[in-house]
Amino acid sequence: MNKTELPSSTDPTAALDEQEAQAPACVLSFNASDASGAGGLAGDIATIAAMGAHCLPVVSAIVLRDTAEVFEHHTLDPDTIAEQARLILEDVQISAWKVGFLGSAEGVSAVAEVLSDYPDVPLVAYLPNVAWLDEEQQASYLDAFRELVLPQTHVLVGNHKTLSDFLLPDWDADRPASPRELAVAAGQHGTAHVLVTGIALPNQFVDNVLATPAGPVTGEKFERFEVNFVGAGDTLSAGLAALLSVGAEIHSAVGEALSFLDQALDGGFRPGMGNVIPDRFFWALPPSEEEEAEMAAEAAAAAQAGSVTVKLDEAAPGRPPRRMH
Repeated sequence: MNKTELPSSTDPTAALDEQEAQAPACVLSFNASDASGAGGLAGDIATIAAMGAHCLPVVSAIVLRDTAEVFEHHTLDPDTIAEQARLILEDVQISAWKVGFLGSAEGVSAVAEVLSDYPDVPLVAYLPNVAWLDEEQQASYLDAFRELVLPQTHVLVGNHKTLSDFLLPDWDADRPASPRELAVAAGQHGTAHVLVTGIALPNQFVDNVLATPAGPVTGEKFERFEVNFVGAGDTLSAGLAALLSVGAEIHSAVGEALSFLDQALDGGFRPGMGNVIPDRFFWALPPSEEEEAEMAAEAAAAAQAGSVTVKLDEAAPGRPPRRMH
């Protein structure tokens, strides 16, 4: 096969520069391999891609689970975790970090050392419920996460109960800790923001609040779903990291990430006999008959009013663009 030659007027360097300018923002994710695809690296890759960024996945552990429960996990050698990251960081410029489950206290230490070399890159750290670890593993993992990851974290994401147990283990008040109180506790370790999810409200609603030690910043209330999900926390935190990677302001990024999660859960599916997992590509599905009818009605109303005609094949409002850089 003959090679295609560039025209003499084409500058190869300019073409490469144009390709780099069009490349999506890159987010490096430290997380476990989860064969269910609900969370872990598979969830991060799908979410970050759906948000228009590119995920650089670094395996921190292998979690053996199905869509219903975690059975056990295998840790990776800390040097192997760090080397995966350092090799790609020598080649690719990243715009944000996402940290999920890191396997062990030694894994936390290895990741924290890599993070410390890039203090200006925003870090979104998700704290999953690790109650399936034995008591000693749990204590050492959380202690290391508190001492080594929190000081470098821009946004700590977690369920209200998980964060309360982690940040305020001696809390004995008759009421639940507020997002601000959790942010104060995290702030004592250097964390700038805390995104608290799953705060129970009356009338089947839950609140999700971004807070700093000074108080709440923003949040969204959503109606409680009647099914159990797995992978929601990884989806929210990965989506937020992708938005921060393109320079979005924290308050708007949180609102958009929460909206994305709500729609991904609303379109969730059950691939097995366990829990429902989020559909991160809900927006890429063809519109239903009801949606098509609604869009046709809007187009007709716009035409009668003399407005610009709405094309029926345009993306529905609320669906993220293919690329956000």
